[in-house]
Amino acid sequence: MEQNITSATILPRESVLAMRDAVLGQVHFARQYTLGLLENVAEELWPIVPTGASTHIAWQVGHLAVSQYGLMLFRQRGRAEGDLELMPGWLRKRFGRGSVPPLDASEIPAKATLLKCLEKIHNASMAALPNFTVEQLVETTEMPYAVHPIKLGALLFCPLHESIHAGQIGILRRMHGLPPVR
Repeated sequence: MEQNITSATILPRESVLAMRDAVLGQVHFARQYTLGLLENVAEELWPIVPTGASTHIAWQVGHLAVSQYGLMLFRQRGRAEGDLELMPGWLRKRFGRGSVPPLDASEIPAKATLLKCLEKIHNASMAALPNFTVEQLVETTEMPYAVHPIKLGALLFCPLHESIHAGQIGILRRMHGLPPVR
């Protein structure tokens, strides 16, 4: 009988903890880069889909908040007390996986609202991350994940995902006529 060997059974405990801790630095770097891209984008540009694009900056920011919650909090520990305040239903529905950027400006939250959601979820994620145990992190999970099909893989995917969307924000900036950040 063939044994099903997964990364959960072959990763040493120290490696799991080291990767978990490395995610802290990677997520922090990705978020600082994203915030730098957003810093000088006027609010009136956030809901505008430039010609040739299929998205806008507001959707990118809302989507980053939803995905960070999903990958770093919900996927790791399930729903917790206070999560409905942290991740309100309107945010998940408008910006979750498979959502379409709304074109009606009245359906798009203000820049300050989206940035506040992004910040709250980021702070909660970064506070929770050091508390995830090896036993939790080696539990199997479904896509999306990076490297390993375990909860740790979902954590590893989070900064990669943010970097992908930071690239889209960078392109949107250029399409709006703004200079590159780097």
